[in-house]
Amino acid sequence: MKEAPAALEKLRNTIGLWTFAHEFVAPREAGNVAAFVESLGYSALWFPEAFGREALTSASLLLASTSDLTIGSSIASIWARDAMAAANGARSLSAAFDDRFILGLGVSHKPLVEETRGHAYSKPVAAMSNYLDAIESAPMFAPEGSTRAPRLIAALGPKMLELAATKADGAMPYLVTPEHTEFARTTMGDDAFLVIEQAVALTDDQNDFRTRASQHLEIYSGLPNYQNNWRRLGFGDEDFIPGCSPRLQDALIVQGDEDAVAARVAAHFEAGADHVCLQILGPDTFALPEKDWQRLSPSANS
Repeated sequence: MKEAPAALEKLRNTIGLWTFAHEFVAPREAGNVAAFVESLGYSALWFPEAFGREALTSASLLLASTSDLTIGSSIASIWARDAMAAANGARSLSAAFDDRFILGLGVSHKPLVEETRGHAYSKPVAAMSNYLDAIESAPMFAPEGSTRAPRLIAALGPKMLELAATKADGAMPYLVTPEHTEFARTTMGDDAFLVIEQAVALTDDQNDFRTRASQHLEIYSGLPNYQNNWRRLGFGDEDFIPGCSPRLQDALIVQGDEDAVAARVAAHFEAGADHVCLQILGPDTFALPEKDWQRLSPSANS
């Protein structure tokens, strides 16, 4: 088995957090969120790029306030900057912060690409393949020009997963089940690194859970990229209502306590995940779920 880049290897068999909670506070305070995550013993903090801060700028705020925590974009849109800017920005972050940055890339979704950013969205696999080629050959004449930041790509279907294994260091699927994790591992083979996002709602109240799940999945339930993947997992049109059906909610989001979360994380590792990052859905979407982060933290459960 080929060894992953050091920045990824240190994450193997560990638990991270996936969040955009640092965007609820002013830029000067964003690093405090990352420092708190680090203090809880999580190995990594992964964050998205959509309507909030620019990904590489955001990463620098988080890296500057931590000393050991890995920071990864999940994902940085390939439509937000050209490949040379992405490659060289990642090089600078990796060199400046002890190889703690991981460049996670994705093709995003047609509405965000066309309506929000004004680009033409077509042939996403080809677009990602060309982007990765351009990153590989991007020149840089600064001292960190020889640095290679690890790169992962958002991948759900077989073609993108194969690309993750051949032109990137691995994949980071989002909104998936352990069955998909097994599919991803089989498709990519043993050498590619596999990061899995897993949503969690720490509540025993069924109505509360449905509310949190519906709010979380509302924006995703109508996106074709996710629908196509859920079809491969056995779901259909009846499950793609706004906020998703209860059956699909139960498949994608863990409800319950620490034991329920641990069981799902173990299922992902058993299916072939190398690293699992938890997205904790608190009672207030736009508040820091600090207590829930603490309940599930590696330091509290060691």
